[in-house]
Amino acid sequence: MAEYIPSPVDWVREQVELYERSGGTEGTTLRDTGLPVIIVYNEGNKTGGLRKTPLMRVKDGDNYVLVGSMGGAPKNPVWVYNLRANPGVDIRDRTEVQPMRVREVQDEAERSRLWSLAVEAYPPYADYQARTERKIPLFLAEPV
Repeated sequence: MAEYIPSPVDWVREQVELYERSGGTEGTTLRDTGLPVIIVYNEGNKTGGLRKTPLMRVKDGDNYVLVGSMGGAPKNPVWVYNLRANPGVDIRDRTEVQPMRVREVQDEAERSRLWSLAVEAYPPYADYQARTERKIPLFLAEPV
């Protein structure tokens, strides 16, 4: 197992620690929004280390939609590059952890459908896309 490299961002690191320490019974919502989050365990594309990324919980049946929004910043979050290089992940959704494989969504019809699900789950995604020139990446995580 690769060595865990905690996030340099305090709230991210603290959320992951609470989520895991409680076995998935606490820390399962995004700060003060009350909206559910998952933890994506992924391999760093440069370090090979274990990264743990809290993301909004967007479901599509048994699959998860992972949105690389970074609040509408001009650059992608680092985890996007991790998933492009290493598509095998584990996803913790509350108390359950399951191995999954991700793929970046390229098909426009599929992307449009999944983007609608993402915005329904977390409406600020629409604002994030409006404030950046980059096309926010979407990944679909599917059970192995």
